[in-house]
Amino acid sequence: MKTSNPVLARLGQAAERERAAGYAPTGPYGQPGYPQQYPTEAGYPAAPPTVNTMSIDDVVVKTVTLLGILAASAAAAWVLVPDALLGVAWIGAAVVGLALGLVISFSRMANPALVVAYGVVEGVFVGMVSKYFESLYDGIVLQAVTATFGVFFVMAMLYKAKVIRATPAFVKGMIAVMAGLFAVMLINLVLALFGINTGLRDGSPLAIGFSLVCIVVAALSFVLSFKEVEDGVRMGLPQRYSWVAAFGILVSLVWLYIEILRLLSYFQGDD
Repeated sequence: MKTSNPVLARLGQAAERERAAGYAPTGPYGQPGYPQQYPTEAGYPAAPPTVNTMSIDDVVVKTVTLLGILAASAAAAWVLVPDALLGVAWIGAAVVGLALGLVISFSRMANPALVVAYGVVEGVFVGMVSKYFESLYDGIVLQAVTATFGVFFVMAMLYKAKVIRATPAFVKGMIAVMAGLFAVMLINLVLALFGINTGLRDGSPLAIGFSLVCIVVAALSFVLSFKEVEDGVRMGLPQRYSWVAAFGILVSLVWLYIEILRLLSYFQGDD
């Protein structure tokens, strides 16, 4: 089963290597895998070792687990990190989270430990960002959380109803757009460090428009994640790859939350 998702394609290749090494997958309900047999020293055939394949339920459980880890880490950082170190913790968590995210995204093997570590680090990042904005605008964090999950569930319903589908053209277009946005945000950050204001993050009409574009793209990125889950199940990837699918959903949720938080701050006024 081929997929237009490059990350899933690599995971599929990894799964094929595991199968070639002698691991016959079983389905989520214990259905038999490949009927190959392996001889033992006594000459009698033995059943091959098996691995359970990922299912949608696995991804849901892993996603909820990662959200719980992120929420706990965010709450701990909010309470334990003093205000004087807020900026340092914010930047440090962002850099480490980016590094972990790139390693997970381009790795050929699923590593649950790395995904969990990413959830912890992103929790610190989200906690610090949320604490900063909440100190300026009371109640903005709850508004952003509500809006984020609202958008997520709407996108899930639209995908389930097949209103939006991840066609090959859609996937390629989304990857190109997200790469472009990432490059723009990185350049804007570097320029901001040198005191250059591009107008993309200052609350101006241009900044509002840019945030709206980011929110739309972040929302559409859920379609890629849902397609990733579908392809993973069809390809019979081992169960641990559900951590990778849950990671993709978590990345989109964090990005969407930060952009909504930023957009809401533009409309809060000076009081």
